[in-house]
Amino acid sequence: MTHIPLYHGGYCPVATPAIIAGRYAKDFGVGFYCTELKEQAIRWARRYETPVVSIYNYTPDENLQTLLFTEMTEEWLDFVVSCRTGGTHAYDIAIGAMANDQIYSYVSDFISGILTREQFWVLAKFKHPTQQVCFCSERALHTLTYINFESYDRTRR
Repeated sequence: MTHIPLYHGGYCPVATPAIIAGRYAKDFGVGFYCTELKEQAIRWARRYETPVVSIYNYTPDENLQTLLFTEMTEEWLDFVVSCRTGGTHAYDIAIGAMANDQIYSYVSDFISGILTREQFWVLAKFKHPTQQVCFCSERALHTLTYINFESYDRTRR
């Protein structure tokens, strides 16, 4: 059985992940967000006073509806725009690149008509590789096994 290590950056250990709707729309909608990229999870965690990265094993389940974006495409952009503007979807898990703060401002400008689709793609380049795994259903959360957590220094980069 395949186990994939995933990481969740936050301000406290999350031994029991939950899907909690936040105030702000996220790239892949409401869900519990993780990444395969430990350095990215550490960057997420360092936004908080007490940076913590929770570590999980993810066991893929072929019975779940999974959406996978292997690269930023027109379909990725349309999906992110839909989710960021309150749209919903029926996927249990969505995986793909993350619109970081800079990219998100370009997505916002595209949504509001300030940027054309072509201008968006010219600007949409990442400083760091990004990747996110969004667990969008309770069934999907059952594919995660909590392993442990690590604490980090907020000031160290």
